Amino acid sequence: MELDPLLLSRIQFGFVVSFHILFPAFTIGLASFIVVLEALWLRRGSELYFRLAQFWTRLFAVSFAMGVVSGIVMSYQFGTNWSRFSHATANIIGPLLGYEVLTAFFLEATFLGVMLFGRDRVSPGFHFFSALMVAIGTLISAFWILAANSWMQTPSGYELRNDIFHPAGWLSIIFNPSFPYRLAHMVAAAFLTTAFVVIGISAWFLRQGRYREESGITLRLGLGLAALLAPAQLVIGDLHGLNTFEHQPAKIAAMEGHWEDQRGAPLLLFALPDEAAERNRWAVAIPLLGSLILTHDAQGEVPGLKRFAAEDRPPVAPVFWSFRIMVAMGAWMIFLAWRGQWLRWRGRLETSPGYLRLCTWSIPVGFVALIAGWLTTEIGRQPWTVYGLLRTADSVSPVAGVSVLISLLAFIVAYAIIFGFGTYYLGKIVRAGLKPFTPTGEPHTAMRPISGADQLIGRAED
Repeated sequence: MELDPLLLSRIQFGFVVSFHILFPAFTIGLASFIVVLEALWLRRGSELYFRLAQFWTRLFAVSFAMGVVSGIVMSYQFGTNWSRFSHATANIIGPLLGYEVLTAFFLEATFLGVMLFGRDRVSPGFHFFSALMVAIGTLISAFWILAANSWMQTPSGYELRNDIFHPAGWLSIIFNPSFPYRLAHMVAAAFLTTAFVVIGISAWFLRQGRYREESGITLRLGLGLAALLAPAQLVIGDLHGLNTFEHQPAKIAAMEGHWEDQRGAPLLLFALPDEAAERNRWAVAIPLLGSLILTHDAQGEVPGLKRFAAEDRPPVAPVFWSFRIMVAMGAWMIFLAWRGQWLRWRGRLETSPGYLRLCTWSIPVGFVALIAGWLTTEIGRQPWTVYGLLRTADSVSPVAGVSVLISLLAFIVAYAIIFGFGTYYLGKIVRAGLKPFTPTGEPHTAMRPISGADQLIGRAED
């Protein structure tokens, strides 16, 4: 049997990115959460916030390291597996990724050491500033990565000369039509992912009767953010969907499972797309709702997959189902967050074992939504790497299928070992719990309030 290098290269890149996206998304939200805890520690002078900041910083350090490792591996694949894509788009993708290194990565690298190891060596104010810079760095990194990926989805500001993309306007390249929506959607997803990890771990501690005061604080913070951000994500997702409807109608047709152009299109809740027969089996639908969501008009026209040539359609079933999984996870987040707010109002949030158990089980919800959303976006872009301009089949490197298979198997083994141990160590940190209050490396039984002068120039002993 002849091995298809295109299919194997896609599987390999998808495998690596699926691992990689989990850690940056988690650390984007976690870095900002640590900043909040550091700010509360500075303002209120309570050891509770100090211990919480220490605990979540340890989780951040391991997650950040695994994100860096997987990101480095992913970048090499542009040269090894996708050299034709790299050759064609280097003038645009290269600078965008370079800007990410020059701005975000250097900023993170400069202050990460202070954040992780400088607690006893700098003033509390400067330590807070370092944590803030790391958090800003993660958001800047998201900005540039999303700019590059969004340009591949909705290319603009370019000139094509001899099948090579050349920049014609950097503002148009960076702020391409889908970029604002994709950036907002991804950052919100990252914060929600972190929020549900915080919620789940806090609930786990409460169920065990450990760190009740500290866990109550983080549970309320996580649920408060989720109660606001999860519904907001619906609005952001709707705007993103309308943008996709305008610029990538074939992707929308696959997401919705529509084969025929139609007015008053239904919303399919369940179906088994049959690409060979170009129809759906066992469809369960709500009349008119599909058109209402996509066009904000119950009788609006929605394009079907048959409008597009078969070779220009994305794979339907993976896009159809990954989109529904993402939406289901979002609905669960809204339910859990609002249920938590109701229990908090009733004074039963921290004493409801069934609800706390649901919170613990929901730790993976944000990660599942992330992967499902990424699959919807990237598979839905097929068969293009640069939408409508450069096909995936024309982007792959001229390498033998067996070489790609060997490297894929090597990645699977290496990732299983590295990330298996990394995940185990994260679990070990969680099980170990919060450390005693030792802000300067020496035992303390009490703490004096931190003044404004302390925040600016540090404590005298520092």
